[in-house]
Amino acid sequence: MLLFVDSAKTTPGSSQIRFWSRGPVVGRLDSGRRGGLVPGDGSKASGCTGGRVETLMEFSHESVVVRRGRRSRLPIVVAVHSTALGRAVGGCRMWAYDSWEDGLRDALRLSEGMTRKCAAAGLPNGGGKTVVVVPTGRSVTADERRAALHDVGDIVAELGGAYVTGPDAGTGPADMAVIGERTEYVFCRPEAAGGSGDPSPFTALGVVAALRSTCLALFGSPTLAGRRFAVIGLGHVGEQIARQLAAAGADLVLSDVDPAKRSLGAELGAVFAEPDAAATAEVDVLVPAALGGLLTRDLVARLRCGAVAGAANNQLADPGVAELLREREILWAPDYIANAGGVVNAVSREVLGDEPEEAVKRIESIADTLTGLFDTAARTKITTAQAADDLARQRLAAPMSTAPGSA
Repeated sequence: MLLFVDSAKTTPGSSQIRFWSRGPVVGRLDSGRRGGLVPGDGSKASGCTGGRVETLMEFSHESVVVRRGRRSRLPIVVAVHSTALGRAVGGCRMWAYDSWEDGLRDALRLSEGMTRKCAAAGLPNGGGKTVVVVPTGRSVTADERRAALHDVGDIVAELGGAYVTGPDAGTGPADMAVIGERTEYVFCRPEAAGGSGDPSPFTALGVVAALRSTCLALFGSPTLAGRRFAVIGLGHVGEQIARQLAAAGADLVLSDVDPAKRSLGAELGAVFAEPDAAATAEVDVLVPAALGGLLTRDLVARLRCGAVAGAANNQLADPGVAELLREREILWAPDYIANAGGVVNAVSREVLGDEPEEAVKRIESIADTLTGLFDTAARTKITTAQAADDLARQRLAAPMSTAPGSA
């Protein structure tokens, strides 16, 4: 079903925006204290063409809550895409957006990606995501941050265990401890607080495993030494990827929008470049490790690499980019396969009860999963994106016995 937001249907003086379909009213967004996606009354959407109607996307989510935080007054989105395989998991992102609608879109897209990520990784979980919308240009004080995290905890608690949150862009383990003051449904608190700690090293470990698989497909050997990589984005995950590649003897081009990151380039003996120059550098593998949408049609036409594999989510600006990469014979490691290490570690340690060594083995198996996908895509002449989606769909079609509240 397609959903529409019609700003002309907003009730004057209220904070409600109605969702419309081509048929019945299917729900509304309420940013008040009891806000959320509220079922519609079944009436027809007659007259909805009189205002500005904007198609969002096919609505495949189980539940979406959009609320202005009671304490923080910031817009908060909690999206649960699927619990078919078990309790939904996904991080809490606190980021700057031009509008709350942009945050909503991000939450919908990222939570769906988490469903695919968990399914492809063989985890007994579905996908969810939390987005705290910080207005562009506004700084958040320590008190406001704590208030927003408590607001998140309240919403997660109200979902009754259908969804567990964790760190994402703009948040970390210490923030999860704050959310944990309001709900038990949180991953990756500091180890001293009983959690599995910072997921970044494990995300990086999984990406490096993916890079070994990518090199195996390109060169017939998983060896990283002597290969040239361009790492774009040197945050928590990107820096650790760069360090692991340097330790393995790789040649590096590094990039970040923060000029202070140049010091890492000097430390590792790497070339430091502006993001566009790094993206189009002549390298073996491009490693996106910042925010999503890097691989646009324009950029793909200018790439000078043999493959793309990295930590960023939603790397393809649109689905058709996957076919453009295939036409240019640039191998793409699907992002939600390559960057699954963090969630694999959290679920392994905090849900499945694995010892750290066993969790690491699960993360390193990302290489085997990718090798299988590369082989399938080559054999059947499809994109690696389709091969990954097919794998996720197969596993979602045969759900595990784990109930949503038991994982």
